[in-house]
Amino acid sequence: MEQRSATRIVLHFPEHLVDQPIITRLVREHDLSLNILKATINPHEQGLMVMELLGEPAEIQKGCDYLRSLGIGIQSLTQDLRRNDEKCIQCGQCVSVCPSGAQTLSRPSMEVALDGEKCIACEACVAVCPTHALSMNY
Repeated sequence: MEQRSATRIVLHFPEHLVDQPIITRLVREHDLSLNILKATINPHEQGLMVMELLGEPAEIQKGCDYLRSLGIGIQSLTQDLRRNDEKCIQCGQCVSVCPSGAQTLSRPSMEVALDGEKCIACEACVAVCPTHALSMNY
C-alpha cells in the first residue's frame, strides 16, 4: 500500500461541465479526500476550483487523468501566486493577512519570503498589496 500524499491543484471547468457531479467521482472511484480551498462555479459560465487532494499518489494521478479526459484544465497551485519583485516594497502587508503562513517576514533583513507550497490561493495578500505587486495567475 502506498503512502497517502496531498496535492494542491487549480481546476478550470468548461461551461458544459459546471453542473456535473465530477468531484463525487473523484471521491468514490479514486478513494480521494479533498479540501476545497476556493470555488467560483456558476451555471452558464466557466468554473474555477482550488482544492487539495489527499490520497495515494497513483490514485491522485488517475483522478487527474480522469479530469483531463473531460476537458478540465489542471495546474499546480504553487504556480499561481506571482510577485513582481520590481513593484514589491517589502512592506509586509501581505504577511499580516496570510492565513496559511505562505508569506513570512525574514529577520533581520525584513524581506518578505514566499512559500508557494503553503499558499491556499485565498487572495487576501493580493487585496492588501499597496503596490499591486501580487497577483493570482489562474
